[in-house]
Amino acid sequence: MTRMLPQSLIRLPLAHRGLHDARAGRIENAMASFQAAVSAGYGIELDIQLSADGQAMAFHDYKLDRVTGETGLVREKTAAALTSIRLTGSDGTIPTLREVLALVDGKVPLLVEIKDQDGAFGTDVGPLEQAVARDLRDYSGECAVMSFNPHSVAEMQRLLPDIPRGLTTDAFAPGCGPASLDVLVGLRAIADFDRVGASFISHDCNDLDRGRVGALKARGAGILCWTIRSSEQEAKARLIAENITFEGYLPRLTA
Repeated sequence: MTRMLPQSLIRLPLAHRGLHDARAGRIENAMASFQAAVSAGYGIELDIQLSADGQAMAFHDYKLDRVTGETGLVREKTAAALTSIRLTGSDGTIPTLREVLALVDGKVPLLVEIKDQDGAFGTDVGPLEQAVARDLRDYSGECAVMSFNPHSVAEMQRLLPDIPRGLTTDAFAPGCGPASLDVLVGLRAIADFDRVGASFISHDCNDLDRGRVGALKARGAGILCWTIRSSEQEAKARLIAENITFEGYLPRLTA
């Protein structure tokens, strides 16, 4: 069964990886950034990677080096090790999804992106989706899950059918990682939307005029977009998209 997005995920702009601001010591996907979004009344988009011991971690990259002083892959370290790693330029460390859920506690909606684990958008899914489902199963706040990998979204349909699901989408240009051309063609066409029980997409804001996006909107699918960085860019995106994921400025909140 397809579960539609809650209205809060359409009404409230979504802070990309939390309301981060490196100049203020708030790093992306850090507890301080999530708290800032809650305090400001924005929804939150966050990324999830898997630890070596099967825990869902709020972190975007596969490697640690861009936003920490450590090297190596996230999936090679335990949750205990990851939660002790300081995020560069801040006092915060890498949080678990469970910690984020306890902090947010339903105050604002959450859009949880499950990161593709093999880079090829293939069928090698399961452990990360199980970790996310375990943490979200008893969460009472409004939320939805999404992924670039349709197989991940299909697995979430099996594990948590009552949580709204969507596809993270873009133009999927050739050379997009190790994925085959056939896979990229299917992703570009958003061909798996119905198969995985999706009710929305979150699409690259620079590609919103794609015909398939308009066709899905005409069918009643939710159209979100990423990543908006100015009010001017927001105004253009909202000609098509119902909601935005943003960073670097503060969009207006409406009642």
